[in-house]
Amino acid sequence: MGVENDYFRAPDAAAVVRALEETDTGPLVGVADPVFDGISTKGVDPAVVFGRLIAIIKSVPWSVDVVASTMVWPTSPMPGPEGPEDEDDPWATGPWVEEFSDSVRDTLASVPETDVQDAVVAWSQTDELRGASPDDLRPLADALIELARQARDAGEHLYCWTCL
Repeated sequence: MGVENDYFRAPDAAAVVRALEETDTGPLVGVADPVFDGISTKGVDPAVVFGRLIAIIKSVPWSVDVVASTMVWPTSPMPGPEGPEDEDDPWATGPWVEEFSDSVRDTLASVPETDVQDAVVAWSQTDELRGASPDDLRPLADALIELARQARDAGEHLYCWTCL
């Protein structure tokens, strides 16, 4: 089935938390009546696959912290190094929502159109996307870039909803 990763834009974390409470934790996009403007993906996790795209655009080496983010959901305190004590803890079961730093949003939003294809070609050559063609990845990259531009222009932030 795969891990669902929905990328979306919203005014702030409070609006995201309200939407999650009203929808019984989502999803918030990719449904008949989406709460926010966004993109539904499978297997495009924020730290690695999405992070590789951000690192390519920034021309920096990839690391797990290239995509700076803050957890918005669950709202309970994050468990310690041993993990959640209860298997029903939302930190164990998800979904999880993180807000990306505005620098991540702005990195995507400011990619010149002339550089997108080269970035997509490099992205397709990463280990995680081996076998994917640039032609298959280009629509996703374009959608993420457009989402970031819309968020930046509206003074909003980018988020990722992840569900197992």
